[in-house]
Amino acid sequence: MRTSVAIALAVKLFVLITAGTASAAEIKVLATNSMKTTLQELGPQFEKATEHKLKITYGSTDPLKARIEKGEAVDFAILGEGAIDDLVKQGKLVAATRAVVARSGLGVAIRKGAPKPELGTTEAFKRALINAKSISYNERGLTGVYLKGLFERLAITDVVKAKFKDGPGAELVAKGESEIGLAQASEIAPVPGAELAGPLPPEIQQYTVFPAAVGATGKQPDAARALLKFLASPDAIRVMKAKGLEPPA
Repeated sequence: MRTSVAIALAVKLFVLITAGTASAAEIKVLATNSMKTTLQELGPQFEKATEHKLKITYGSTDPLKARIEKGEAVDFAILGEGAIDDLVKQGKLVAATRAVVARSGLGVAIRKGAPKPELGTTEAFKRALINAKSISYNERGLTGVYLKGLFERLAITDVVKAKFKDGPGAELVAKGESEIGLAQASEIAPVPGAELAGPLPPEIQQYTVFPAAVGATGKQPDAARALLKFLASPDAIRVMKAKGLEPPA
């Protein structure tokens, strides 16, 4: 409760200083799934303090990026680093507003209460995948792109392919449709019925960086900038950490 009050006061102070008597606005946001639980908690605090409203669409980075490339006007986007940078180069997002909001490492999801596999070394991680009856991850997302390359390096591409199921790793594990799920650590903890067995070993860990930027053709650039400032506040960062995200390196 005290943290919520602090966030609200911090945002209100920022708005009063920088926006004067700016009227309330609806901010159209496209956000990666990795930020979903964080924004679900921080969003209402921002709305209460500023009277702005957030209209957020969550999804995987590539499909959301495609929507912006096709001409969809957005006020604010939080996606994977490569997507944000491409959109900045295309003039779809404002380069001067680009800022890293958070980063997230990959984790292994198991069904809640199931024995946790050993994951302390690369060999242990490899062994866990070989021994698993089924493996799931989102093939189209940033996680899937990295994992395909990782499996090739570990020489287990065929092994994984034989028991692979495409979809949100943590959710499929929770439903009993997969024994092991691979996903952003921040996407595992909030899923009922699933739990984080552990992160990938440091030597093969992949951090996904999530920058944000203001849309070049959005209708509410000032309100979007206020949201960007809010997400960089110490109180917002504390909430992100509680959700499995890390502050920018």
